[in-house]
Amino acid sequence: MKQDAAKRSSLDYAGCENFSYKTTEGKFCSLGHNDLPPPYLIERSKLKVNEGFPSGSVEQSLVNLSYVKDSSPGSDDRKLTNCETVRKVTICHEKDEEEDEEERQQWSNPIEFLLSCIALSVGLGNVWRFPITAYRNGGGAFLIPYLVVLLFIGRPLYFLELSLGQFSSYGCIKLWKSVPAVKGVGYSQVVATSAILTYYVSLMAITVFYFCISFQSALPWSVCDPAWADMDSCVSIASNASLGFSSNAFKQSSAEQFFKRYVTHEAKSWEAGLGLPDWKLTLCLAASWLVLFLTLVKGVQSAGKTAYFTALFPYVVLFTLLGRGVTLPGAYDGIMYFLTPQWEKLLDGNVWYQAVTQSFFSLSVAFGSISMFSSYNDFKHNVYRDSLIISFMDTATSLLAGLTIFSVLGNLKYEIQADSIDDVVQGGAGLAFITYPTAIAKFNYVPQLFAVLFFLMLFTLGLGSATALTNCIVTVILDQWPGLNKAAVSGGVCFVGFLTGLIYITPEGLYILDLIDFFGGGTIVFFLAIFEAVAICYIYGLNKVIRDLKFMLEVDLGIYWKACWAVVVPFGLSGILAYSMSDFQLPRYNNQALPSAAYSWGYVLLVGALLVVPGGLCHALYNADCPPKTGLFEKLKFVLKPKPTWGPKKKKHRAAWQLSVQDNS
Repeated sequence: MKQDAAKRSSLDYAGCENFSYKTTEGKFCSLGHNDLPPPYLIERSKLKVNEGFPSGSVEQSLVNLSYVKDSSPGSDDRKLTNCETVRKVTICHEKDEEEDEEERQQWSNPIEFLLSCIALSVGLGNVWRFPITAYRNGGGAFLIPYLVVLLFIGRPLYFLELSLGQFSSYGCIKLWKSVPAVKGVGYSQVVATSAILTYYVSLMAITVFYFCISFQSALPWSVCDPAWADMDSCVSIASNASLGFSSNAFKQSSAEQFFKRYVTHEAKSWEAGLGLPDWKLTLCLAASWLVLFLTLVKGVQSAGKTAYFTALFPYVVLFTLLGRGVTLPGAYDGIMYFLTPQWEKLLDGNVWYQAVTQSFFSLSVAFGSISMFSSYNDFKHNVYRDSLIISFMDTATSLLAGLTIFSVLGNLKYEIQADSIDDVVQGGAGLAFITYPTAIAKFNYVPQLFAVLFFLMLFTLGLGSATALTNCIVTVILDQWPGLNKAAVSGGVCFVGFLTGLIYITPEGLYILDLIDFFGGGTIVFFLAIFEAVAICYIYGLNKVIRDLKFMLEVDLGIYWKACWAVVVPFGLSGILAYSMSDFQLPRYNNQALPSAAYSWGYVLLVGALLVVPGGLCHALYNADCPPKTGLFEKLKFVLKPKPTWGPKKKKHRAAWQLSVQDNS
């Protein structure tokens, strides 16, 4: 009924259904003075927008003005010349159906948005991924490029994505109405987000398993059990025997064998194939997705409620563990290893490459989830302040987690009398699920309590980030098909995610995890961030971005933001990418190269995701709303300009923004 009324209104005002070439098939509408819609006035043969009309979308179209009359005072009504008076004018576009949609859901209050963003950015990437990435890339030497990247690339991109999502009230797909030619970037972000999400929840499943078994009277990984251990090589942690970890070919800790032999049933090679998922981890994976679904079922409002817990609880545990860690013997050596730079590493392009990917993974930049979260904000919300708070919290949490873990690693080095931390640390998932349980088992009092708190913290960190990643996919689907039920879409996404995640809990699951993390969580996003910066700053236009954000936030952005967006981000990222390619290093698991077939599948994921970008361009050209027989070059120029529906979504904000744009033009 509401849409029918809008359609009749359009017919009454304009004398034809609409003025787009797609629906009129190139036929012009003859407009008389009385036929002009109310939002427009005729002054000295010029069509102007009536300031009192809260217009929806507008469009630049070619219209035959043969019946437009000059209504300026004292002038005679005269018919303008036919044929020659075809020019570009601003006219009403076809009714924007999205204006009649149900009011977009919003956060219950600004605190929930802030905490949800903190929960998104402060996740397993800080506690699980950051310390081992720092270790692999020179300890303290990694901190320098990491902090530089955060300051001049990560934080500016984070603020840009938050702002654009809030300005348009769209997720990562429809946000590209600003530059339709590169809408494929949004779809590529969904591919990267989906890849990360599947293994992210599988890590949460392992956390659930450890959480459940931590309630036993004795922590099961603290002793060697003949049911799963190789008694000839296993050394119980409880015995405090001196042992090496992976570097020791004959001895392994009970925690390492428990993880590899009992929890993941890790395969020694790829030759045997994937194998079947472990039934215990399958149940934990199902439980993780169920919790995630219950968090999502009511949209961002229910997700906001859980953010009070998911954003704050990890800090309680981290500070508790740090307090315990720094009091352990040898903790000083571990902390100094973390803070002492290896300056020669600063010339290694891969260190800078890893700093960028870690920054993006940690902040969730270029994954699409940031703009999704901010799209549910009030239009005038102070996202400028929030971006500074969130980026600071993310950096501080990474440093806090690094200090905590390396203090524990220093203690392990002391306990086993190793020459270096290189002899005790485990890469990838091993850092969280081997080294930490080892340290927790050495606590003198109630190690079960520390184990329960730690794994509850890991699950909480994972839940906060997984909620945002899943919400990003759900929002994209609902933006495309707004009539779908949110709970049904959330349930469908979670079910597909569960089925896909089964691959990570097979005997070779951790090999695949490292592969997907490298290509899906790192390399793809690196390229997408470059495309995003170039499209926004050089196609849509940096000046337009500054203008739009000034209108929304009422803040004059300084040279720092302009220089970072226009110069440092696109050219800095391109330079780092090119430099790192000179010594490009593919991922390894336990210091062993993966089979060529595995790397091939990684490249398939990378190339497939990036091909979506030119695919989006072809789709935009094919659907370009241009006159018949328009040339390819003209169509390209058309899709490089914002769509008529680009801008603030609410009518009152759109009308004010359009007036602001006209005043500044």
